[in-house]
Amino acid sequence: MLAIATQTISLTEFLALPETKPASEYGNGQIITKPMPKGKHSALQGELVTLINHLLRASHRARAFPELRCTFGDRSIVPDIATYTWERIHRDPNGEIANTFTTAPDWVIEILSPDQSQTRVIKNILHCLKHGTEMGWLLDASDRTVFVYRPHQETEVYEQPDAVLPVPSFASDLCLTVNDLFALLFN
Repeated sequence: MLAIATQTISLTEFLALPETKPASEYGNGQIITKPMPKGKHSALQGELVTLINHLLRASHRARAFPELRCTFGDRSIVPDIATYTWERIHRDPNGEIANTFTTAPDWVIEILSPDQSQTRVIKNILHCLKHGTEMGWLLDASDRTVFVYRPHQETEVYEQPDAVLPVPSFASDLCLTVNDLFALLFN
């Protein structure tokens, strides 16, 4: 991720700017441009959103959103996948999904791109955890590794192909191994 400007702006000023492609994020007075997703990133993101929604959306437990702007705690981030439990999905007065989400997701999933700062992505996951996120995943396709973050707990590293990945409490029936997850790159 690269900073667009060196001068600082406020969150309100940032939110008034037009959206960019790839998405820009805001933190500590700076605008950061996310790198454009590449093949592995896009494949994992699309397949995971579909898998999570197939299991959790039908039962009205949760919904996964790709590239959803989430603005909370003086930051505006765009996680690769932001999953909200059903009762926490922001709605407009008509009951439809709102355009603006102002709380941390319940589960955040980031997929590391080759030209992306792992430190910046981890900072976003930790920011989410600080504001109520139950679990964060950081996927590194090049190493076939999943880092799992939970509030007030040590980071867990999953790299053995048969290791079962932990999931948030609302997704307890989702059973994926490291191998299952990265096999999505072959289908």
